[in-house]
Amino acid sequence: MSKTEHPIGVLFSSTGSYSVIGREACDGVAIAIEQVNASDLFDFRFKPVAADPAGKAEQYAVLAQRMMAEDGCRHIIGCQTSWSRKELLPVLERYQGLLWYSVPYEGFESHDRVIYSGACPNQNVVPLFRKIMPQYGKCAFLVGSNYIWGWEMNRIARELLAAEDGSVLGERYVALGDMEVDHLISEIAATRPDFIFNNLIGVSSYAFLRGVRELGLSDPAFRPDVMPVLSCNLTEAELPIIGSAAEGVISTASYFETADYPQNREFVRRMHEARGEDMGVSAMFTGPYQSVWALAQAIKACGTAEPDTVRDFLSTMPVPTPVGPLEIDRDTQHATLAPFIGVVEGSGEAGASRRQFRVLNQDARRLAPDPYLVNFNSERSERLRSRQDLEAGGPASGGRNFLRVVK
Repeated sequence: MSKTEHPIGVLFSSTGSYSVIGREACDGVAIAIEQVNASDLFDFRFKPVAADPAGKAEQYAVLAQRMMAEDGCRHIIGCQTSWSRKELLPVLERYQGLLWYSVPYEGFESHDRVIYSGACPNQNVVPLFRKIMPQYGKCAFLVGSNYIWGWEMNRIARELLAAEDGSVLGERYVALGDMEVDHLISEIAATRPDFIFNNLIGVSSYAFLRGVRELGLSDPAFRPDVMPVLSCNLTEAELPIIGSAAEGVISTASYFETADYPQNREFVRRMHEARGEDMGVSAMFTGPYQSVWALAQAIKACGTAEPDTVRDFLSTMPVPTPVGPLEIDRDTQHATLAPFIGVVEGSGEAGASRRQFRVLNQDARRLAPDPYLVNFNSERSERLRSRQDLEAGGPASGGRNFLRVVK
């Protein structure tokens, strides 16, 4: 008996300035679809309908419309940038489709046609800054690619620093794909921050990290153990490309290959069998991979691939997948995730390119999503309120002090 076939859109840029993470995401989808189609758990199969926007934001909507109008896709797994996700929203609304968006992003969005399974601010930048500022200081230099991700992540960073009496010594942007970063390195050398917050993506980020590495070699004050570079989007997939310049970068992700728990050890073993021992497993792989499996489980449970039915089902219970359960919040359609924090280290082998993240918080607990940071309370506000409570002999007036957000 032949299985029902569901066409699934796969929309990642496997060429262009951020192609490394695009190819990683495509691999995650391809392996998951192969496994689902070979499984006896499902009486249907997925037919991938793939397209490459080549890093051009305007192409995402064009290709998504083709997938939905001509190829019959109701679900699209894709987009690496917030710019491209925003481009898709009108198309998703027109065709009542569902986008599975599995990369970390800057938050401040909740759309009924999107499942956000990547980390939002309370699961990426907030825990990262809370970990780093007490150790390295509160004077930062902010850099980013010149679009929504860079702007908004740096805006949140400014607010986090201000809430702790920190300061921003510089904030600079470069165009997507721009590798001319010498002016950034010169300004960092002049301002001497405690740390750098890097929201560049793709080749821009790789060039920047090489520049910071050279600066550290010429002046010990800029070595990564003294002045680290922080990231919310650096993954294992990019480490072979960056080489030694990645060492010492501190990044946060909802998944690291080296996260030590039994299910992950088995998952990594299976992925190395499928991809080869030299291929790392990253959040850019596992996010799309998990989306395919969650979609398959939802279709099985609902008996239909109808997007609204699938979306509503996802918020009723955690959905099992080989990489762990996917738990979606009913109100925001964002995932509950663990914010792991890791530092890039070499393998110790001469000339080896196999670098990995050493996870600094193996006991990271899963956090419910808070994409608008409505429940955020800075540690400084907590301390001030506690002191006010003691001085006043009771609860401080004015209620809770939330992080000020401007959108």
